[in-house]
Amino acid sequence: MSLKFRLFPLLLGTPLMLLSIGAIYLLAQAQANHVLAWPVIALLLSVLVALVVTYTAQRRLFMALEAQRQALLRFASGDYGYRPDDRAPRELVAFSNAMDALGRHLQHARENTRQQIEWTTRELQESMETIEVKNVELDMARRRALQGNRSKSEFLANMSHEIRTPLNGIIGFCRLLGRSHLDSRQREWLSHVETASNNLLTLINGILDVSKIEAGKLELESVTLDMVTLVDEVLVLLAPTSQQKGLQLLGLVYDDVPAELLGDPLRIKQVLTNLVHNAIKFTERGDVIVRVFVIDTQDGETTLRVKVSDTGIGLSPEVQKQLFQPFNQGSANRSRQYGGSGLGLTICKQLVEQMGGEISVVSQAGQGATFSFTLPLLGPTPPGERTAELQLPEPGIALCERHKPTRQALSHLLDNWGAQVRIVDEKQLGEGFPSPPELLIVALDNDDLQPSALARWGLHLASLSCPIVVLVNGNSYDLDDSMLPGASEILYKPVTRAQLARTVRQQLEGNDEPAARKAATQSHPGDRPRVLVVDDVASNRLLIGELLARQGIASVLAESGEQALALADDEAVDLVMMDIRMPGMSGVETLRRLRRLDGAWAHCPIVALTAHALEDEARALLDAGMQQVLTKPIDEHDLARVLEDYLGLPSAEAIYRADDLPVVDRLLGQATAGGSASLANDVLALLLDGLDNSEAAIRQARAGGDPGALLDAVHHLNGACRYCGVPQLTMLVDTLETRLRTQESGNIDAMLEAIFDAIQRLRDWSDERDQSQQPPASS
Repeated sequence: MSLKFRLFPLLLGTPLMLLSIGAIYLLAQAQANHVLAWPVIALLLSVLVALVVTYTAQRRLFMALEAQRQALLRFASGDYGYRPDDRAPRELVAFSNAMDALGRHLQHARENTRQQIEWTTRELQESMETIEVKNVELDMARRRALQGNRSKSEFLANMSHEIRTPLNGIIGFCRLLGRSHLDSRQREWLSHVETASNNLLTLINGILDVSKIEAGKLELESVTLDMVTLVDEVLVLLAPTSQQKGLQLLGLVYDDVPAELLGDPLRIKQVLTNLVHNAIKFTERGDVIVRVFVIDTQDGETTLRVKVSDTGIGLSPEVQKQLFQPFNQGSANRSRQYGGSGLGLTICKQLVEQMGGEISVVSQAGQGATFSFTLPLLGPTPPGERTAELQLPEPGIALCERHKPTRQALSHLLDNWGAQVRIVDEKQLGEGFPSPPELLIVALDNDDLQPSALARWGLHLASLSCPIVVLVNGNSYDLDDSMLPGASEILYKPVTRAQLARTVRQQLEGNDEPAARKAATQSHPGDRPRVLVVDDVASNRLLIGELLARQGIASVLAESGEQALALADDEAVDLVMMDIRMPGMSGVETLRRLRRLDGAWAHCPIVALTAHALEDEARALLDAGMQQVLTKPIDEHDLARVLEDYLGLPSAEAIYRADDLPVVDRLLGQATAGGSASLANDVLALLLDGLDNSEAAIRQARAGGDPGALLDAVHHLNGACRYCGVPQLTMLVDTLETRLRTQESGNIDAMLEAIFDAIQRLRDWSDERDQSQQPPASS
């Protein structure tokens, strides 16, 4: 009972006490005054009875209310078992019934809630069990996918090995066969076979690249790169294709692009090469321009945008939507007309995204296309402008270039170098300069290489007294430099920035012979190098042996690792070329066994030969102890670099390219002689008559260590070869002259020997022709 109810009797007793005292007082007064006291007593009794009745009623009421209060407290504590007291006053019965209904409702609600919670809990448990089952299934599916991906990668690697192994023989022997004496029809057939083989090899490489990217096995490097050098390398690589079409190929790397950035140059070149190649392939006239500029710099990261634009056939909106899907070239007609597998852009997209960038295309059908991609690379912030390659003392340079973007680029570049640039045209050249410039740069297009146009340009240039640099949109076979007597230097587009800077500096400095142009050291001394070739495929052994023999290298052939170990006991070699997948002892195991042998085998360089193109495979071979990895089909240029690195032999890339050409090509001679077969025969006869003198002059100049005389003798022979249709000798002599002029004298002896061999082959051809033309002896 609350304090209120406990004090209620005390509060009621106080008035009764006061009333009693008052009644006694009134009775005393009534007796004193002799008044009748019964009425007073009756009144007092009535009041007393009323007070008792009131006290009883209030006590019952307060007790009922206290019971209701206690019920509410029990409801608040979660006890809903309250039931109304039948002794409660009638006035509170309705309230008690409401309290009872409330309790029953709360109890029912709690029961429903409990049941709902139990039901939800059961459902949640079932869901959790289902999720656990699904997680197990997903984990098993992921494991199966990973295993399948590994199996796919292994399958592709194995298929790569199986396909590349015969391709190695097909392509290699096609190249060897092409160096033999074939008629034009046979050479054309052979060219088709080699082209088809190279296309198949390109397709295999594309599929492997896609597989590596999807498998997440493509790791990006982070090395220092220069976008100027990178773009120049791509354009020079693709220049022959653009030159055949007469396209202007131009690279523009803006001044705000830092000279040193961190990224993967190989993958950037792969993307850029594919985009430029596509632009050239789908463009018949006009130009292909590569632009590189900065779009954002923050937090030590420089974001570049690279754009490749062309004036080709363009792309419709429908083609653009499916352009980056694998094996898709927009339409079947496009694929049949231009060739290709449709994997290039897919690889580009995946490579760019893996490098953190985005690739897109803007184009309209018939109006060319512009492919662009972003490259976030680590670099200085802010980047600042590049350091100029040259610091010129404000010389006056005249520039004659019809192609507007190239003219603007050259003018800006020369201006940054400190030159005072003046734009001129052919008419001004014909009229002469009132004040001749210190240097003239002239650009010739394909139309200018025709005999009549070339003769006109020759007259213009011969009348000028200043140094002249001629930029030719073609190759050395398209131009007879003897018809440009005033040219001080001839460069072929696209001209790299370093090459142009070196040429401009040399011409402005008077083109003096620097000390670096002196004679090179003698050729590689010592005995004939020996190479151990280990391969279980006979055609591969024969091919590599033939390639080595053409370099004057003796080869020791072994068909297994066991045979290689047996030969190692008796043979001393300078280099080992080891196939990896061989029955029995693998190439890696053979490597380990060879390293355990005493003597030079512990340090003998061993190069892996493998048809696997996956990077992790090559890295594992290098980690196992291989010095280098050559991928089949073996590229002759890569083989030449290996021989140069490990045997000290000079690189023979030009010699390889020359060997691919015929000794004499009558059709070429007739074409270069203006279509006159008789003139071509006469010029060829003059060349043959002067071969002895030319060879003697070159040998004498080389022996005397006179670089000027050597350059003159080589230049004389180069001019004599131009109209004769002797492409093999022409290429070798032209390559040597270029190296002499550009101070690249390190491989002169090897080039000279190749030239002397080509001269001898030309003599042999002449002797065979003379013998075949002699009438048979009379019987």
